[in-house]
Amino acid sequence: MSHPEPDQVARDILHYFVRNPRAADDLEGIVRWRLLNETVHRKVDETRAALEWLLQNDYLIQVPQHNSEPIVMLNPEKRDQAENLLAETKH
Repeated sequence: MSHPEPDQVARDILHYFVRNPRAADDLEGIVRWRLLNETVHRKVDETRAALEWLLQNDYLIQVPQHNSEPIVMLNPEKRDQAENLLAETKH
């Protein structure tokens, strides 16, 4: 028997339990903590990929920091191009 394709919430729940095979919770706990955790995890991955694209295309630059992660800021030399990109992609 073929199973229908799971929706994104089902995938998020399954992804959490695959990454944390000893986890166990009730419906409310899954809603409050597990899905929030999955959403944050996915957003971190999406944000990392977006930042990498922006850095590779020189819209943003990294500034090294002593004893911490580098900070990211707008590349002043690309401000006009960044504004044009945003204007082109505005919905």
